[in-house]
Amino acid sequence: MNGAEKHGPNTDDRLRLSFEATFDQAVDLNQALEPFFKVLESHAGAWMPEVVEGKRQYTYSRVSVLKALDEKRGKKSMSAGLSRATWPLLDMSLRLWLPPSVPRLYVWISVQPLSLFRETERCCEFVDMVRAWASHYPVTGATANSLAEDQLAEASSLDCAVDSSEENGGDRIQEVSWLNVFGPKLVERVGRERMLSTPAHLVEELPNGSVLLVLRPTAADFASDEARVAQARAHVHLRPDLDFDTVLRTLRARSAALLPVEPRFHPDVAPVLSRLPDEFAISERQRKIAELNAFRPPVPEEWLPVALPSDVANPERVLESYGDLSEGLVAALHTKVPSIMDETAESLTDLDFYFWRENFPERYTRELIDSHTAPALGAYLGDVLVRRLGGTWVLRAKMEESQVRVGKLVWLPFLRARRYMQSRQSLLEYSLTQFFHEVERYRP
Repeated sequence: MNGAEKHGPNTDDRLRLSFEATFDQAVDLNQALEPFFKVLESHAGAWMPEVVEGKRQYTYSRVSVLKALDEKRGKKSMSAGLSRATWPLLDMSLRLWLPPSVPRLYVWISVQPLSLFRETERCCEFVDMVRAWASHYPVTGATANSLAEDQLAEASSLDCAVDSSEENGGDRIQEVSWLNVFGPKLVERVGRERMLSTPAHLVEELPNGSVLLVLRPTAADFASDEARVAQARAHVHLRPDLDFDTVLRTLRARSAALLPVEPRFHPDVAPVLSRLPDEFAISERQRKIAELNAFRPPVPEEWLPVALPSDVANPERVLESYGDLSEGLVAALHTKVPSIMDETAESLTDLDFYFWRENFPERYTRELIDSHTAPALGAYLGDVLVRRLGGTWVLRAKMEESQVRVGKLVWLPFLRARRYMQSRQSLLEYSLTQFFHEVERYRP
């Protein structure tokens, strides 16, 4: 099992770098990128790229990156992707703009998990890498920050107390990240003396007139109160139009949004609810856990105390038609939900999650759902009750009235499936997982 399979692609925060500079297109591309490669290979360490992606995948080497760039050459730019097959994970891209555009070099790096950057030495290596790139390539700007912090910044701007119509507002410093390289134009606008006197862990003038600013020794503690105070002081120093207390209050609210919330989901739906938070942005997950903790699905009502008598003339044919419906569902979804072939409680949970993640009830036409998906789900659900809970079909000419007897009660799987498929929210309120566990309680 590789790192991606073990940890999942979207469960941990990550450090992201955006780096933009110009470069000399008058020299051979291999020569132009030689400093880029040298610096990367010297400082990446644990997150060094392993895989290069062009039109095909290659093992990392300088030659393979150049080959990938050539394979993905367009009219305006050329690009290559770099990644890792093992933990820690890496998503990295290198893009070069071609003439007649301004010769620009853009590097995007995302390293997961962010906890990798709790170590001072590793953070120093990262800063050294950016400094070396920015010293060789005339940098126009760079930032490195937590993904969660970037997401929170989009939702809670520190400029909220400032008139957004103010002239040249787009040239202001909107955020101060863990690592920043401010380009020469922005440095002059803020004031070089002011910029170089910013209270921060590291402030350094670079060869092309840009300024490297690092808030704290390590990137991973960005949400600590000490880090928030340092961030507020630096930001207000660079933006004296902002109020320190207001900025700090906003930053502390961001940190509060990331405080862990213990999952306490309703036990009947916990198997599916536990999967949902990771589908949201990292900055939203704790709030979603709190919301899901409060969620209480209605008690299932798709049952009868006494069975309606069977009114079908040919039970075998009806059961065969139900089997066809169930098999059709399995055939349609077995690659996306492999466990569907097992017909277990876990299969139902996997279906709940699949339909919710795909927002199936609201993405597909009502006619398709009502005429195909819901009936097939009802047949499949009934088969699971028969196979796993010892149920017995009690068939009716009207499909929605067909029942499965388990213990002293009879259950209505087709009715449950119809209600389940009404909306994305109904997938949780009428989940297949909860229905199974409710029926299970009445198993003799």
